[in-house]
Amino acid sequence: MFIETEGTPNPATLKFLPGRDVMTMGTADFASAASAARSPLATVLFQLDGVGRVFLGNDFVTVTRTDGVSWQELKPRVLAAIMDHFVAGLPVIDSGDEDLLEEDTDPADQEVVEQIKELLDTRVRPAVAGDGGDIVFRGFRDGVVRLHMQGSCSGCPSSTATLKYGIENMLKHYVPEVVAVEQVEF
Repeated sequence: MFIETEGTPNPATLKFLPGRDVMTMGTADFASAASAARSPLATVLFQLDGVGRVFLGNDFVTVTRTDGVSWQELKPRVLAAIMDHFVAGLPVIDSGDEDLLEEDTDPADQEVVEQIKELLDTRVRPAVAGDGGDIVFRGFRDGVVRLHMQGSCSGCPSSTATLKYGIENMLKHYVPEVVAVEQVEF
């Protein structure tokens, strides 16, 4: 098995591409070892000294290192852990253990919410996934779109600029009801 790696806009994060599906539906973002209990792959990665965050995408794994550890020492261990996991045929996420978080929306805004989600899915999510992350719609109220950045985008120095000058401007252009975009944490 050959695993490619790519840099991301976040210097503390690398994107690992195992050449196969990682998540068949959705994505999963783990900010700590405790939150990774439902993922055997993320659990193994957090056992490596220096792993601070794990994000599982459609066909990639994004790992964020902690301060004090270099990619030169961590990268080979991450590659080995990912390879061992897939070669052993273990599940990425334990079945039946999906988190579903409610969105904060007004039912009267359903048509606008669908437009926003469509734009996020077709124009934003592919670009963000290319950088090793994801963006999750969390709500829309009073003209404000609430989004959560995951993977390499979480904590990335350019994520605020991406939200304000990229996503906000695009949504305002196509959906006049949008007045602002803000980042939220779970």
